[in-house]
Amino acid sequence: MSEIAIGTPAPGFTLPRDGGGTVSLSDFAGKPVVVYFYPKDDTSGCTTEAIDFTSLTDLFAGAGATVIGISPDSVSKHDKFIKKHDLKVVLLADEEQVAANAYGVWKEKSMYGKKYMGIERSTFLIGADGKVAQVWPKVKVAGHAEEVLEAVKAL
Repeated sequence: MSEIAIGTPAPGFTLPRDGGGTVSLSDFAGKPVVVYFYPKDDTSGCTTEAIDFTSLTDLFAGAGATVIGISPDSVSKHDKFIKKHDLKVVLLADEEQVAANAYGVWKEKSMYGKKYMGIERSTFLIGADGKVAQVWPKVKVAGHAEEVLEAVKAL
């Protein structure tokens, strides 16, 4: 799928979550939500990103927003990742890449000359109206959570 445009309705999803149960984007109707896609639990960049969002959880909540991380990892991997790093963000398992494809972040990547499909680290701020308010493609982790928090406060 092509890139998601600002001002368009955010694609809905219902995915299994850490600790059991499911989460749907529609669960947050009327509230802003931050949806960040990341490649893999417990890798250096993904761990730093999750810890950075966790450290700001109270500030996001104070601004009325929930932070949701989505990766292709399983719920059991998410549970271990959360426990190991004492994470406070909601993590969803997108093992079939349904949400990743809907948001256009499942892409061909290359490492050491080898091509493979994977998540392009990206973040979407969805406004209380259910529309995409801001998009951060090809995220660089350093300072990203703080930048997203400022955007949430500006809504």
